[in-house]
Amino acid sequence: MAMDTQLEKRKAQWRQCFSMQGESKRLYLVHWQDNSLTRPQPHPDQYDLRLEWAVAKYESLVNQMEWLDDHKLPFLDVFTGTEIFAEAFGCSVHRSAENMPFALPCVHSAAEAAKLRVPDVAATPLADLFNLADRLRERTDNQALVRLPDIQSPIDIAALIWDKNDFYPAMLTAPEAVLELTGKVQELLTAFLDEWFARYGTEYIAHFPDYFMDSGMTLSEDEIGALSSEMFRQFSLPNLEALSARYGGLGIHCCANAQHQWELLQQIPDLRLLNLVQPPEVLLEAYEFFADTVVQMHAWAGDGDPRTWVQNLPARARVVLQAEAETKDEAKRLVDAFRELE
Repeated sequence: MAMDTQLEKRKAQWRQCFSMQGESKRLYLVHWQDNSLTRPQPHPDQYDLRLEWAVAKYESLVNQMEWLDDHKLPFLDVFTGTEIFAEAFGCSVHRSAENMPFALPCVHSAAEAAKLRVPDVAATPLADLFNLADRLRERTDNQALVRLPDIQSPIDIAALIWDKNDFYPAMLTAPEAVLELTGKVQELLTAFLDEWFARYGTEYIAHFPDYFMDSGMTLSEDEIGALSSEMFRQFSLPNLEALSARYGGLGIHCCANAQHQWELLQQIPDLRLLNLVQPPEVLLEAYEFFADTVVQMHAWAGDGDPRTWVQNLPARARVVLQAEAETKDEAKRLVDAFRELE
């Protein structure tokens, strides 16, 4: 099958799954790592290495479509850490050779938060990400899917900017300052995304996990694990609803213990995919709770033979199943096992 035809077939299967209708109730991703590719750290001085690595990864993913019949789509990987939007607001970034970069807070009080100004995207290091994505498309395919950078929710980004020792108490003592900062973050985030989607289209691969989206935006939402449901309604939910409305849907990754927020997450208009990272016993509850409302792509669906995993899943649930493979032969066997579930 020609690559363009194969791409469109796989995209159509994702769209049908997202529709919560039709026959495509389960999709499969088998992750096989090309060990010849060593990912550099996303540091400014690693730009050329990042470029070459991403080109090689894309070519490997294109080749993988020829021998592995799962639902993965090739993409250009503009990978980052969580620091990118906090850095744009002026936070310093800690970088090491061994670990991903992370932002150091630059705000320690409500008064300092009030002084922050929303920067112009083009005047921040965020501009480097556009340059990298442009270069990658020039080197490979001008229509290639581009992976979205690591985007945190507005409340998560605000918690990187504002020292948490003061940030959490401020939710009670100065809530208007917290809301003002999340509003500024939202403004920068939407300016970035408006330009990103204008350049690279609304079809893309999410940062984590690496699923296909044909509209909407995706983010990580972890601070809600430390918030009450009332605080979630006040400080986070309105921004999530606005992002979903602006871009036509939302995909959420959450690795926090946030089961007390499930009802509110379920109410977000056009929530398209939910990825939770929790112990199996919690995820078993999630598969049932969200079975009728959203595609689920959690960190666990079962152990051992993938053909047994369906025993853990409600029959009506729309689920993306994932497995890791050490070798090509193992990857093929896993896909065969998944296909027997159809």
